[in-house]
Amino acid sequence: MDLSDTGATITLISGLVVLTGVLGVVIPLLPGLVLCWLGVLCWALLGDAGAGRWLALALATVVAAAGLLTKYLWPGRQMRNAGVPIASMLTGGVLGVVGFFVVPVVGLVLGFVLGIWIAERARLGPGRAWPSTRGALAAVGMSLLIEFAAALGVAVIWVFGLVLTS
Repeated sequence: MDLSDTGATITLISGLVVLTGVLGVVIPLLPGLVLCWLGVLCWALLGDAGAGRWLALALATVVAAAGLLTKYLWPGRQMRNAGVPIASMLTGGVLGVVGFFVVPVVGLVLGFVLGIWIAERARLGPGRAWPSTRGALAAVGMSLLIEFAAALGVAVIWVFGLVLTS
């Protein structure tokens, strides 16, 4: 690969951004799915690939948007169906933000789950708080899986676009 070639450099940088995005889903410090999409956008706008790059960008946009939308809507519905009230979710959200800054990497998830547990313990008592907390844990896990699947989908679309347009 000749890095003095602008197209090759853009492809390399875009690939690194997409890879960082996929890893960013697992490491909550980075906006994983958004980074994956930005890598494809950079490649489509600045690269020297053929016209198929626009199709790859359109498909990546649809997958990323569907992933983001589903990531936030489905777990929230799952928690509401498990009986977790909005006040408990908000408490979990606030403690999740605090946890993000207090405990690097995993603080967001830990704070969210702890917030749900504290709010549900105050609302239902110590014996009945755990089922709601378990529902919140399942929702967090579902959210991560949805985002990871969407990020991998965007990465695969980019790779296919790269192969088919070169």
